[in-house]
Amino acid sequence: MSNQSGSLAGALAACCSPLAEEPLGPARAVELARAFKALGDPARLRLLSLIASHPGGEACVCDVSDGFDLAGPTISHHLKVLREAGLISGERRGTWVYYRADPGALGRLSDLLAIAGSGAAQPPEAASA
Repeated sequence: MSNQSGSLAGALAACCSPLAEEPLGPARAVELARAFKALGDPARLRLLSLIASHPGGEACVCDVSDGFDLAGPTISHHLKVLREAGLISGERRGTWVYYRADPGALGRLSDLLAIAGSGAAQPPEAASA
């Protein structure tokens, strides 16, 4: 039931040199912005965190929807956005869908933001310490 956008999944799979090493091209920037935009919503970020940190590495939608002041369809929408961004995958088992974070996609986004050994990107107070 992994319903990922082909272009975004491809962008994450082929990704990426760190931003500090080479600039992104326009097409890659558009594709990656979708994943970061998905993470830019507090509810989606919390959902991803709940799924990723759940024992066994996967969580039923019934396990992650508690604690949100959101209706079921809104939770489903947020999960769909995360799935389409390639950050999670889902598998239907009976009446429930179980979600799993994609550690590869999250790792590639993290690698994209990595700053190689230079102190240039450190805040001034950290560089002078």
